[in-house]
Amino acid sequence: MVACESVESSLDAEIPAPVAPTRRRRRLSGWLSHVALVSAHATASASDWVFGVVALTIGLSILSATPIAQFLAFGYLLEASGRVARTGRLRDGLVGVRKASQVGSMVIGFWLFWLPLQLASSLAISAQLVDPDGFAARGWKAGLIILTAAVVIHLLAAAARGGRIRHFLIPFGNPFWIIRRLRQGGAYSSARDAVWQFVAGLRLPYYFRLGFLGFLGTMFWLAIPITLMAASRRAPVLMIPGVILLGIVVLPLPFLQARFAAEGRFCVMFALREERERFKLAPWAFALALIFTLLGAIPLYLLKIEMIPRETIWLPSLVFLVFMYPARVLAGWAYSRSLRREHPRHGFFRWTGRLLIWPVLAFYLLVVCLSQYTAWRGVWSFYEQHAFLLPVPFLGM
Repeated sequence: MVACESVESSLDAEIPAPVAPTRRRRRLSGWLSHVALVSAHATASASDWVFGVVALTIGLSILSATPIAQFLAFGYLLEASGRVARTGRLRDGLVGVRKASQVGSMVIGFWLFWLPLQLASSLAISAQLVDPDGFAARGWKAGLIILTAAVVIHLLAAAARGGRIRHFLIPFGNPFWIIRRLRQGGAYSSARDAVWQFVAGLRLPYYFRLGFLGFLGTMFWLAIPITLMAASRRAPVLMIPGVILLGIVVLPLPFLQARFAAEGRFCVMFALREERERFKLAPWAFALALIFTLLGAIPLYLLKIEMIPRETIWLPSLVFLVFMYPARVLAGWAYSRSLRREHPRHGFFRWTGRLLIWPVLAFYLLVVCLSQYTAWRGVWSFYEQHAFLLPVPFLGM
């Protein structure tokens, strides 16, 4: 018996105990979980950024087709050009993408939950017409009141939690969030401050002022040439000086606008001589920005052949933004390039830059002249200089 016990104990000693996960495996699993978490966060951030770009583009299109609000859209475009002019980084031209994503999410969320209210309201009206003050009519009326209260509470809670799509589509956490906020206290004051900070962060007065002053400065340069061109219907001889003046004006105008947005001083909109000197410092960059601006403005003239209904006028604005927003960014980039140099470039660069601009400028002026015969508004289309203003006349002219 003693021998058997000794043999069994020796066998038990030879069998190893279960080995715990090694340190290397723990490191690998931790690294993989970290990579998965970072990848998920990066994917969500990139998706939010892309959605913000789309929401920003559509929002600017609607603003640019709305009287008075057009100054906000124009101010935003100038601000994008000015930021790139100050920093020299093209990515700085996308201003407020994250905030646009939040606004777009709230618009979609409010619209989605407005649909069941419309359906319930139509059913309540139908029940009232079929059987006034009947059981069904009273039931639908009471149901509509309850549904409206629930939807309003849900929308307010979703907006207060951040206004993301998930807050609207997953409503189960909103009641618990409201109860928790009420228990903590200060729910009204925190919501009020959050709303104020969000609205103030939109900087609407700043963009309106920038757009309005930019409009005045731009029209100062464009008023005389386009008025001469418009008057050529009665006095054809005025077309030639009008086209020549317009060709002279459009050369420095995008860069005057970029400098005004970068410095915030209205007087720089009239510093024509300084902009000519700036061209000598970065001629190819100026030529590239101007060529992109003039060529990008031409496709929109095709959309002005036929009258567009007022409710769909934002669609040409969408095309305008696709072509002209990069042109604004390039104008700011070209101006920033001129700020980095102190001495003019060699004459070869200056003259080749001019040679690149002249044929494009001649083609653009030809398209502008012919637009009076193709555009729905006739000679009034001369005042729709969307290469430097917006795709539709200001104030709904």
